[in-house]
Amino acid sequence: MGDSTATADLDIALEKHRTELTGYCYRMLGSSFEAEDAVQDTLVRAWRSYDKFEGRSSLRSWLYRIATNVCLDMLTAGNKRARPMDLTESTPLAQAALSPRPDNTWLEPVPDTRVLPTVDDPAEAAVAKESVRLAFMAALQQLPPKQRAVLILREVLAWKASEVAELLDTTVASVNSALQRARATLAERERSGADAEVSDPLDEEQLKLLERYVKAFEGYDMTALTALLHEDAVMTMPPFDLWLTGHDDITGFMTTLGAACAGSRLLPVQVNGLPGFAQYKPDPEAGGFTPWSIQVLEISDGRLTGFHFFLDTQRWFPLFGLPLHLEAEPDQVEEGV
Repeated sequence: MGDSTATADLDIALEKHRTELTGYCYRMLGSSFEAEDAVQDTLVRAWRSYDKFEGRSSLRSWLYRIATNVCLDMLTAGNKRARPMDLTESTPLAQAALSPRPDNTWLEPVPDTRVLPTVDDPAEAAVAKESVRLAFMAALQQLPPKQRAVLILREVLAWKASEVAELLDTTVASVNSALQRARATLAERERSGADAEVSDPLDEEQLKLLERYVKAFEGYDMTALTALLHEDAVMTMPPFDLWLTGHDDITGFMTTLGAACAGSRLLPVQVNGLPGFAQYKPDPEAGGFTPWSIQVLEISDGRLTGFHFFLDTQRWFPLFGLPLHLEAEPDQVEEGV
């Protein structure tokens, strides 16, 4: 009885760190599913070797040490996940072609609930959200793995340099040097493109912008949508490497290659610390609506500066706890939608 109680207590103690560890591994790896695999591996390793844990550091620090080693092992292949704009030039609408790349090419979206633990401090919560936004995540992917770990631990999780040095079995001077180099890389990327400016929680202007977006998208009103888009807005659609820039090419695509999305329905989701929607498009065979994409929206200066459609619905919709079919509403059935 005593052993089973101790085992249950250990399971509970380990499990309470799952969300924050998933957030850490997601920032390290750029993949929702790889992050969950890494955390599961971390907890299994911790459980199996707990009798060797001497308690010289906290359980949390010990788990981060294990998780870091797991992630560094997974990153030895050198794969850097990316967004389409990190790999190719923007494509004019007249040359648009849908060319897919393998799943492990792409930076993946993640539900906020999987990676952002509940905290009481609003400032801490805001930093956590900013640190999983797509632009920041893409910048992290440009850092060597150990620099990535140092930056996340120091800048996002606010660990002391001495704590990071102990975790990585290195010196404080080495940690500070790695942090300086990582900061310089991120600063260079910030000069080359602005990140989203999203309040936490969303302010009234941003909420109204989203309401107008839903109305314009569901109504497939390109005039209304154009009014919401920044003139340099970007649209991406992983796993395709195509990306478009400017409202003319974006709306032009939506009325040509993307015309089947007319009549879609949008359900709000919390994704990567940003506003997002699950998009369902009409299903002409089964009726109702079928999953099409997880949309992630970026807002700056009162306009939409980026919207990103992640199309692998068989993976994303279950991850977000979303149904794989929506029934048509009664009024839509009567109208033959």
